[in-house]
Amino acid sequence: MIPLFEQYPGVYEHIPHVSLATLPTPVQSLPTLGKALGLEKLYVKRDDYTGPVYGGNKPRILEFALGKAVHRGKKTILTFGAAGSTHTLATALYAKQLGLNTICMLMPQANAHYLRRNLLLTHLQGAEFHHYPNIPIMVAGALVQLARLAATGRGMPCIIPPGGSNALGVLGHVNAALELARQVKAGELPEPDVLYVACGSMGTSVGLALGVSLAGLRTRIMAIRVTPMSFVSLRKAKRFFQGANRLLSNHCSAIPTIPFSLDTYNLRHDYFGEEYALFTRESMQAVHMAADTENLKLEGTYTGKAFAALIGDARAGHLKDKTVLFWNTTNSNDFSKDIAHLDYHALPKSLHHYFEEDVQPLDRA
Repeated sequence: MIPLFEQYPGVYEHIPHVSLATLPTPVQSLPTLGKALGLEKLYVKRDDYTGPVYGGNKPRILEFALGKAVHRGKKTILTFGAAGSTHTLATALYAKQLGLNTICMLMPQANAHYLRRNLLLTHLQGAEFHHYPNIPIMVAGALVQLARLAATGRGMPCIIPPGGSNALGVLGHVNAALELARQVKAGELPEPDVLYVACGSMGTSVGLALGVSLAGLRTRIMAIRVTPMSFVSLRKAKRFFQGANRLLSNHCSAIPTIPFSLDTYNLRHDYFGEEYALFTRESMQAVHMAADTENLKLEGTYTGKAFAALIGDARAGHLKDKTVLFWNTTNSNDFSKDIAHLDYHALPKSLHHYFEEDVQPLDRA
């Protein structure tokens, strides 16, 4: 049983959950990379291996989001993301394992090799794609899809927001922080002074912040923004934090009301770059440095930017004598053989241009 349920049985009794992830994920010391950055205590939480097929931060979130869908007897998932979204991919993959269909509502983004791979693997899960030029048209498209499902007798779908981020999805990383606290107690690493994590739709970073507070850790969360300001704000972080806290405490009196504090949660905007999914030189330097020194897989859209912040802070002397933990939210499983036989022409025509146009200049993978 996961730490959240073991510590708070009332949560287990009232909040639906399905087991998808392989937990706990290991913590790994990074001595070579740490030496290069002047850090004696640098660690990584290997959430890139949360699942045997597809890892990253999404399986933890989907254990609760899809648990709700199964509990309510839903047959279809309607969810949202950019064209290369890891969230829509993970949703389609794990929903298929549970016998559920997935409809992916997609927005444009900068082209990249990983985008192509993600689209093909999502297609392999039997997901349905709809691609829209902007948010207002996508919202209208979602209403059309709801009407279509109702008209065909398929019923209302379970709607999962972008990234799976809402009060329920946040619980996946509350549990992750409690898992980390157990690893600290077991001596697998010292208590981190600071934890760096990519911040896209905010569920992961906010869940970690609530979880470390519940666990009694003094760790500060460095949430590195990688999505536009319209998706990320301290106001939104506070709303998610309080909503998840309330959801837990409503079902378990042992869970206190915890104040949202900037001493625990630091939202950073300085490594975003020019636009979502457009790699930066700093992010790609971080990707190559992690690979060359520790064989650690990162990517340019999320984890590369988060690790670039860690590198910048270390070189500026801000992390001297601190225990630093990097939370790796990407997927490190190789699924290239699974999609090698697929032809992109099987995708909707609105997605073909991602395969026919050049990828962005900094994407060398």
